[in-house]
Amino acid sequence: MPESTYLRELWKWYCDFKNYSFIFQGEAWNAYNDHTWSIPMEFRGSIVVYSSLLALYGGSRNSRLLCESVLLYYFLYIVDGWYCALFVAGMILCDLDLLAGRGQLPQKLQAMKKYKTSIAYMGFFIGLYLGGVPSISNEIEHLRKSPGWYYLSFLKPQAFWDFRWFFRFWAAVSIVACTPHISWLKRFFETSFCQYLGRVSFGFYLVHGPVLWTLGDRLYAASGRIREGHIGVVPDWINLLPLPAVGPFGLEVNYLIPQFILLAFTLWLAEIVTRCLDKLSVDISQWLYKRAMVQSESSGSHYSWKREIKD
Repeated sequence: MPESTYLRELWKWYCDFKNYSFIFQGEAWNAYNDHTWSIPMEFRGSIVVYSSLLALYGGSRNSRLLCESVLLYYFLYIVDGWYCALFVAGMILCDLDLLAGRGQLPQKLQAMKKYKTSIAYMGFFIGLYLGGVPSISNEIEHLRKSPGWYYLSFLKPQAFWDFRWFFRFWAAVSIVACTPHISWLKRFFETSFCQYLGRVSFGFYLVHGPVLWTLGDRLYAASGRIREGHIGVVPDWINLLPLPAVGPFGLEVNYLIPQFILLAFTLWLAEIVTRCLDKLSVDISQWLYKRAMVQSESSGSHYSWKREIKD
């Protein structure tokens, strides 16, 4: 509920944000935009990647891939660190792509190159299936009662509290790894529209929740898609412009029309956020980095040692 004054609301926001900004606590939560729960986890995953790169940059190909695989296994099967496992998997895929470009893949992977299209199609469809893991409950018994998931449910590692993230991990990694090797699918994601969605994706991620809670609640209440919360929040908008509730479930007219309006508005707002916030923050960070490097070079090197790399 809102505070009685703007000053109290500002203090509440400050307390919420300072707790949210400390990424090393349990589960950081932003009450003002709860969709941003993933940012602290992404920050942790980025720290894992940067630390791993610094630790492994001098290693041989095989030792580097082995260490990355052990790290992936640790986050996926020893502890419940699915978000770190996703970042490590991305690092491994990037490493393998760079090795493939130089013709330096491990021998076993090199031997599988002639079957890569068949493997890619298989992995892609497996990823699509796993991505549809039943998500209405995090109880493993519910998963076992779901058609087509009984035997797969036994693959869940003991460390995982929520089995859904385990299957989503393998779904995401399979789809990302296989898409570049399916020509028509790769061409689709390289179209200008998909590239545009990728460019505004962070802005879209930031604003879609607030848009739903502000404009969305009003449009749905006005069109006749009324829920209990509308009575206390937007009572004047209820049935302001009622639309017929005809059509298949989830495709009713009074749902689709507000959804089209919300989609257009959210994309427009995401473009503004991308230009005014996302791009600006990157430019400022780069400027600060360049300034810091210029000052560092002018004052001389802070470290006189060099790491020796042995074969």
